Amino acid sequence: MQRIRYYTMISLVVLLVAGSRVLAAQNASSNLSDKERACQALLDTPNLTITLARLREAAGSTPAYCYAKGSISPAIQYHVQLPLPENWNGRFLMWGDGGKDGDLDFADNRVAQGYAVANSNTGHDNGSEPGSSFAFHNRQAEIDFAYRAVHLTANAGKSLVRAYYGKASQRSYFEGCSTGGRQGLMEAQRFPYDFDGIVAGAPVYSYQRMNASQVWVLQKTFREDFSGNLAFDTNRDGIPDSLTKLNLLKDAVLAKCDATDGIKDGVIDDPLTCKFDPAMELAGKTCPNDVNADNCFTRAQLQTIQDIYAGPRDSKGVQVYKGRAPGSEFGWMNTIIPYAGNRLLPGSLGTSGDHLNYLFYETDPGVPPPDLTKPSTIPNKKKKPPEWAWWEFNIDDVTAGKGKFMSELTDATDPDLKSFLLQKDAKLLLYHGWGDPQVAPEPTLDYYKAAVTATFKGDMKAARERARLFMIPGMDHCRGGPGPDTWDRLAPLVDWVENGKAPDSLVATHSTGGTIDNERKICAYPQRAVYTGPAGGENDRANWVQSNFTCR
Repeated sequence: MQRIRYYTMISLVVLLVAGSRVLAAQNASSNLSDKERACQALLDTPNLTITLARLREAAGSTPAYCYAKGSISPAIQYHVQLPLPENWNGRFLMWGDGGKDGDLDFADNRVAQGYAVANSNTGHDNGSEPGSSFAFHNRQAEIDFAYRAVHLTANAGKSLVRAYYGKASQRSYFEGCSTGGRQGLMEAQRFPYDFDGIVAGAPVYSYQRMNASQVWVLQKTFREDFSGNLAFDTNRDGIPDSLTKLNLLKDAVLAKCDATDGIKDGVIDDPLTCKFDPAMELAGKTCPNDVNADNCFTRAQLQTIQDIYAGPRDSKGVQVYKGRAPGSEFGWMNTIIPYAGNRLLPGSLGTSGDHLNYLFYETDPGVPPPDLTKPSTIPNKKKKPPEWAWWEFNIDDVTAGKGKFMSELTDATDPDLKSFLLQKDAKLLLYHGWGDPQVAPEPTLDYYKAAVTATFKGDMKAARERARLFMIPGMDHCRGGPGPDTWDRLAPLVDWVENGKAPDSLVATHSTGGTIDNERKICAYPQRAVYTGPAGGENDRANWVQSNFTCR
């Protein structure tokens, strides 16, 4: 009897505790605002796996919004920023990614404008699998990163829009640069009905050749204990520290080509017209007896410069990828040149140093050694898994087709955009900075020309009705650089899609210390901006305003 009473008491306690929890939950629910309840109701969305849904308070210029996170099997994580119903502009936006991604990116500025915005981790987390390592013997992760994650996240995001607002978005857009630019072109090619308009900046669409090109340039600058490098070791400690050579090169290029557009502003407007021959233009700055010094160039360094401009060729002279444009030298210190200022880790080594280990070959050749800055290291082939390093790469592997399998997954090189531009009647806005030191800009121009041929039978006028390209003088990779680099990337596309107003030009600005010091039109290809302001005032900074430039 005592045992029965004991268990009865325990049961009563359990019931009381459970009841108090239910009551607490009911009280908490009753304390929620209607806006909070509407957001949390997304947890019960029947056709999606939603792991989090909560109201985020207003912060700074970002108003309060409903924040939802979800997952797509096997490893895609995504989130959606949903403006409150009274603030929603009726549009859905897919936000593009950068680098190898692996995180969730916020677009608070677009939420403040009323867009419902979605973004994904493209199927992996860079906190646990940094760089390209997520793809090690993982075909599903490669497919998710290549194209699957963006498409499925767009589907999920649109479903959440319908669930939250009770209706579908009126228009759907994509905005991205670099990897995001590749994603945008991939969407236009593989999933042409996902979006009404796509903004694709600096698109690394020829993904495998671009990364192979990055590694090829690294091999040039690191070779033979930095013999071809454009940084000099002034204190003989084995680490190049001076950028005098790079500055000499930059000054020589500007002296040759800055004024070819009629204005001396430290920006080369059209690098394709810049005929800069390093051997000729730097002939007076060669090192006596070819002995390396801080303020001159050796034959090996002149060859490096020529290689960077020309781009890689295989052993038979076949062009693999085009090189950097004259006028991009300002950014080489961050992306190409190993020196003390970047701890021998230029940006291209960070983005491409392990790419060929995991994302280039159908079968991964091995893991990178622990220190990517020491090409003298012999990779350990007896380890499990074996080591393989970027300095072992042979550019001939590209033209031999050894990267073909992965190219078919990751490359967005198909110029036939009929389904997207004609059948869907969507719009494509491409842009790329001529000063991009990381991703060569000329291939983007080549892609646009190919799309005009494949989609519009070479009719440029017809092409410009649906697809426009803007080549930005002096702009770095996606932003930055000495040229105008700031404008609203999305607004011209939305105006085009919804109001039929094709952007003949963009008005871009450059700022120093928060003050605008250069403003001009950026014209849609094949036109370019020509100074038409006060005669004789072209080199007066006060005249660098968009009204003094005309597209011709």
